[in-house]
Amino acid sequence: MSIGLTLLGLLETGPRHGYDLKRAYDEHFGQDRPLHYGQVYSTLSRLLRDGLVEVDGVEVGEGPERKRYAITSAGVTDVHDWLITPERPEPYLHSTLYTKVVLALMSGRSAAEVLDVQRASHLETMRGLTRRKLTGDLADQLICDHALFHLEADLRWLELTAARLDQLAKEVRP
Repeated sequence: MSIGLTLLGLLETGPRHGYDLKRAYDEHFGQDRPLHYGQVYSTLSRLLRDGLVEVDGVEVGEGPERKRYAITSAGVTDVHDWLITPERPEPYLHSTLYTKVVLALMSGRSAAEVLDVQRASHLETMRGLTRRKLTGDLADQLICDHALFHLEADLRWLELTAARLDQLAKEVRP
């Protein structure tokens, strides 16, 4: 996800301070990976340099000056273009897990064990997401559903691969 474009999207609702942007980002998108303040301000600096935001006001207080940022028309255009551009599907044709299975087979180790350990990890993650989904708001439920659907697809691949291990072993062993 583009942090810059996400911050621009948040600024479309009105001018905000960097602190307010971080809080809004973390509330809506950063439950598992909150932004660091340094990342917010370095991103705002780039957006300012590129003419996508402007300083809407500066408040002087006891601490450092607090700048309020507003999105420019160029920033609005960038957000619009980003929102209507479809994301490229990621097929993960050569995953790390596939590599581990093949290397286990090539070395004479148990590829079934690799798959079993991964399956257990996926199931534990899915249980956690399901618990989180039950207590979350609609946004959290949708985020959890997205992750759960991906994990379910991974589990199907794990089962299919386990069923084909003997055949794969014949193909990859020297």
